[in-house]
Amino acid sequence: MSDHSRRRYEHYEDDVRGRASARNSRPRSKRRPRHDTAVQARVVTVDRGRYTCLVEADPAGAPGTDVAVTAVRARELHRGGIVVGDRVALVGDVSGAPGTLARIVRVEPRLTTLRRTADDTDPVERVIVANADQLAVVTSADDPAPNPRLIDRCLVAAYDGGLVPLLVVTKTDLAPATELAAQYRALDVPVVVSRRDEDPAGVRSALHGHRTVLVGSSGVGKSTLVNGLVPDADRAVGGVNPVTGRGRHTSSSAVALRLPTGGWVIDTPGMRSFGLAHVDPDRVLHAFGDLQDGAAACPRACDHLNPSCALDDWVAAGHARPDRLASLRRLLAVREADDEPTA
Repeated sequence: MSDHSRRRYEHYEDDVRGRASARNSRPRSKRRPRHDTAVQARVVTVDRGRYTCLVEADPAGAPGTDVAVTAVRARELHRGGIVVGDRVALVGDVSGAPGTLARIVRVEPRLTTLRRTADDTDPVERVIVANADQLAVVTSADDPAPNPRLIDRCLVAAYDGGLVPLLVVTKTDLAPATELAAQYRALDVPVVVSRRDEDPAGVRSALHGHRTVLVGSSGVGKSTLVNGLVPDADRAVGGVNPVTGRGRHTSSSAVALRLPTGGWVIDTPGMRSFGLAHVDPDRVLHAFGDLQDGAAACPRACDHLNPSCALDDWVAAGHARPDRLASLRRLLAVREADDEPTA
């Protein structure tokens, strides 16, 4: 190759190496639009990448003229799930007119989260609902029979997520709930009961002014309860399979509904298990303020179930009642138990 040819070849190679491809010719930037004029809304349903977001007339929960907007996730939005209860910022067409679509450009920080794992060995946790302040564990007095282990697991998830627990016992026209109610009132968990043939006035009063998420096994009457609380909810109602004794799934996804008297109720699909692999025992301990200070003397990474736990000495010294420690350990011990397959 002559010197002239070599110089032409080297110039051509340098030009190719230094030339940006057409696809990557735009300069990269980590800056994202601020969307200062975005409209605030709350996610009320999630369905295959489409989010129904409510632009609330009164975010405090009083009835008003809300606008339901269908939205998708903006491309620039960081990764992470968007769930029912999330407070989001919308841009685009937020009129709510048929056929229109807005974009979710920001998910605001969550105040609380209700989370679960598939089972107790699964390290991947899923957020079910965001920004609720109360967790109502719904169980039936009969048909199907109560499942205290599942109830206890839901209570642990409530304490872990920063939600106040409530036990709702349905179908008390089939069997008395006296013993079950006493069992959970001993844990300082409020209990309300409901009959199928009566208006759920007691439940409505307990939910007033709260953002309450309902959880429970299939067939316990959650959808019936929601229809009684929100007459136009039109949630599908099922029964109990006579062969397996388990409830039929009637709710396939979570949905948030405004209560006519103020507040919100969030109905979730029925479940047969509630994995707690993500739960730190100390976060559950936070719900037991009379025991929390005593844990300071516990060995590192104490699960509060072993003989070296300092809470026994704390109770013996009279700082807390023995039944309170028994309640804490009952809830923590349920994390160690095997559970049925996830529904």
